[in-house]
Amino acid sequence: MLAYILKRLLLMVPTLLGVLLITFVVVQFVPGGPVEQYMAEAKAGAGGSGAEGGGFSYRGAQGVDPKRVEQIKALYGFDKPAHERFFQMLGQFARFDLGKSFFQNKAVSQLVREKLPVSISLGLWTFFLSYLIAVPLGVAKAVRAGSTFDLVTTLLVLVGYAIPGFVLGVVLLVVFGGQLQWFPLRGLVSSNFDELGWGAKIVDYLWHIALPITAMVLGSFAVTAILTKNAFLEEIRKQYVLTARAKGLSERQVLWKHVFRNALIPIVTGFPAAFIGAFFTGSLLIETLFSLDGLGLLSYESVIRRDYPVVLGTLYLFTLIGLVTKLISDLCYVWVDPRVRFD
Repeated sequence: MLAYILKRLLLMVPTLLGVLLITFVVVQFVPGGPVEQYMAEAKAGAGGSGAEGGGFSYRGAQGVDPKRVEQIKALYGFDKPAHERFFQMLGQFARFDLGKSFFQNKAVSQLVREKLPVSISLGLWTFFLSYLIAVPLGVAKAVRAGSTFDLVTTLLVLVGYAIPGFVLGVVLLVVFGGQLQWFPLRGLVSSNFDELGWGAKIVDYLWHIALPITAMVLGSFAVTAILTKNAFLEEIRKQYVLTARAKGLSERQVLWKHVFRNALIPIVTGFPAAFIGAFFTGSLLIETLFSLDGLGLLSYESVIRRDYPVVLGTLYLFTLIGLVTKLISDLCYVWVDPRVRFD
């Protein structure tokens, strides 16, 4: 086991390097980098020849003073060759220094911490509600396989899965937020949140997240529900279940004492990835639709503005967390089912 863990940890290094290298190379060929955007903003804000815009002089038809352009390149680090910038970035990441945003004048780690509460709120509620609904529903469908209940719930689950979350969000927003005005249209809390008491704060928070969480949950639990049903059906048909029934055990004892543990192996092993991923869940469309300033919106704005430190820093952080979580998920197989051997 220790040899396997060490091998997986060593394999993370080339994986991380490969992801960063490919992304860095792609970034070099994307037009409209931060220097060009800075100059475009200066030109748009200059208002005429010889005016000052964006912190340096824009001279109308003559363009921008080349010396000032070189200063801007040096400010962003683009005065160095690409390979030198890449190895400098790797040195920073090795010290867990994610760099500093070009446009927001903040460290990338600080930006992630600021946006994380919104993504945690969306991710954790989606995770817990999805499993709390999906697992019991999957068990009930397996026990009643082929019945009217099974057919109707399968139809509803597939319809919910087929409807994109942002489309459902628009419908919920228009009906319950606009026409009926039962829920707020935007934000995670009200503007007077700090003035409320503890009970009122909880109610206000739940009131605001009801619609976005509903839009995210309805499509996310479908896969887990069907997976649970299929896993239980596979176990119910095995020989040890027939033996347990022949010994006189009740159907409840057979289901929860024998079938339940084996059937949940593929589901339980996915808990670490789903739980850790909940802390870094960024749903761009849902966050944009409900005006929630989370990691999804941060990533999108960073790509649009070519804020490369934020793009590469968050990519490094999330890739590292994903690799470690994947290792933990694989180790959970041994914890849940001791028969598994990685050798």
